[in-house]
Amino acid sequence: MVMNDAQTAAPATSPATKPAPYAFVPGTTPELSPEERRQMMLDSGIPEELHDQLGVLGISPLAAKMGIVFQEMTVARMVATMPVAGNEQNAGLLHGGAHLVLAETLGSIGAVLHTRGQKPVVGIEISATHHRGVTGGLVTGTCTPIHLGGTLTTHEIVMTDEHGKRLSTAKITNMILDPSRR
Repeated sequence: MVMNDAQTAAPATSPATKPAPYAFVPGTTPELSPEERRQMMLDSGIPEELHDQLGVLGISPLAAKMGIVFQEMTVARMVATMPVAGNEQNAGLLHGGAHLVLAETLGSIGAVLHTRGQKPVVGIEISATHHRGVTGGLVTGTCTPIHLGGTLTTHEIVMTDEHGKRLSTAKITNMILDPSRR
């Protein structure tokens, strides 16, 4: 097995270069204090009135690592941005999986808001069509409900570039679980 310099180098953490309080380590779920959890959600654009509805971590560590920042959060419409930088595939384009992470983050939180945070929500199906690539800037995901039921929600998420050009269209269906059956 051949390793590159980044794989063989010692970690670059020292007391002078202390990482952010909620820095992420691959393979480790962050254990956040209440203040760190609050700060991560504020940094991600989540209004304080929604903090208690969003589960133990508040925002998924993956969404935070990818730089997803919420602009609008209502049952009727969710909007968030994500940088292309750091989320590219090997040819320099925004990774198709990054589109899906943005879509699933928006659709799942939209489903949670639909339940007012009272019931667990799990994704059961997601799909996307990629229309064009993007190599830089911010991508905006806009999520709107197609169906808001008692056991299922379905959302459409449209990702656009900074010029408003459609990059991809995703659809996610979430199941709303009965907490008494867990």
